[in-house]
Amino acid sequence: MYRHDASGKLVGHKPGKVIELVRNPNWDRRTDYRPAYLDAITIKEGNRDAVSAGRRVLTGTGLVLGDTSAPAPVVKEALAHRRGQIAFVSGGAYRYVAINTTIKPFDNLDVRRAVVAAADRRALQLSRGGDVAGRLATHFLPLDFPGHAEAGGAKGTGADFLANPRGDMAVARRYMLAAKREDPGLPIDSGGRWTGDEPLLMVASDADPGRKTGEVAQAQFEKLGFKIRFRTASDGALGTKFCGLPAAKVAVCPNFSFTRDYNDPQGLLDPVFNGRNIVPANNANWSQLDDPALNRAMDAAARLPAGGARNRAWGEVDRMATEQAPGIPFLWDTVPTVEAADVRGVVNGYSTSWDLSFTSLR
Repeated sequence: MYRHDASGKLVGHKPGKVIELVRNPNWDRRTDYRPAYLDAITIKEGNRDAVSAGRRVLTGTGLVLGDTSAPAPVVKEALAHRRGQIAFVSGGAYRYVAINTTIKPFDNLDVRRAVVAAADRRALQLSRGGDVAGRLATHFLPLDFPGHAEAGGAKGTGADFLANPRGDMAVARRYMLAAKREDPGLPIDSGGRWTGDEPLLMVASDADPGRKTGEVAQAQFEKLGFKIRFRTASDGALGTKFCGLPAAKVAVCPNFSFTRDYNDPQGLLDPVFNGRNIVPANNANWSQLDDPALNRAMDAAARLPAGGARNRAWGEVDRMATEQAPGIPFLWDTVPTVEAADVRGVVNGYSTSWDLSFTSLR
């Protein structure tokens, strides 16, 4: 429970700085299945530099990394020198660079497909640690998840603009020129490059590895000639003030991730890609995708009972969403997290972080 003084006043929480937890006197080892080995837990908030925080954990005592993935330099150091201090857990999640489909020129499907085709998704994966951070994504439903195999499995849906994980500028050029034929007013030159002068707003996380992913994503858009105005914000502000706020008019949000609440594909796809779920604030559909055929497919799939038919229906939804190119899918998460040498950590596979009810000190 929160630490309090003799009068009962809460003194163990300073927002953005620290949370101090002490043993709850109502806990009873005879009736509670959780061992609760720890007598006190201090949560230090406001760590913007995840690399420094992770290294402090690796070399410190009585420390674990909190609710953020260990960034690539920390993962590399732990694997090389402190293998017993790092744990990996399947995230049941996907990551993609969200492209706002309501902002020109990304309201044009061929332009979006060109961006995805040009993107070096392997570089995006490496920004979070490479293979140790998770498998390279080829669509949205993650590995070993209902509907994943039905959508094409690890090989993907067959979309040509996702065929080359390093990017394919020839395919990208073909889609850009198709967009130009469709709309001759688009500022696209004969080589398939964007020549418009108006910068597009991209807002990324201000802490690594999210910031690094944003910088890599910026380079992918600039390969096609797009001018990017790059900003950073806290992870909380991304959802409340920028990417999750349609009125903010953010063109690209490189740090979108969505994690399962339960093992059903509806929970991973419907909130993110159903146009009926777009709301003025705290919006999960960062790409603001609103395709009537896709919406209808989701409505129909939602009515099916658990089983093969439901999995096939949601696999088809995944395939349809991928075809709409609402962003650049690049990772099916494996979450790396680290602990100090004197900690006997237990990872919670559901929350993908340390389970402090079962963790102890050596």
